[in-house]
Amino acid sequence: MKNARVILGVHVNSFASKSGEVQKTLTEYGCDIRTRLGLHDVAEGVCSPYATILIEFIGGEAKAEELTKKLTAIDGVEVKKMVFGSECGCGCGK
Repeated sequence: MKNARVILGVHVNSFASKSGEVQKTLTEYGCDIRTRLGLHDVAEGVCSPYATILIEFIGGEAKAEELTKKLTAIDGVEVKKMVFGSECGCGCGK
């Protein structure tokens, strides 16, 4: 889909040891990421070793697939993708 909206869910195990590699990879695609939201469990004195990052990717499905391949090549990283159609319902073609 030409104007598809792509949302990537990135789950990172052992976040502390993988965060640099994940960050470097995301930075490569920084101009194609509209929104990025990091989620992780924290409690006083404890930071979870797991993290989930939600990404609104605007670079198209082919580039989203490139990013997905690079991220999943990092040990302990899993990526899920949601693709929403380009029709907003108002007739504008967005």
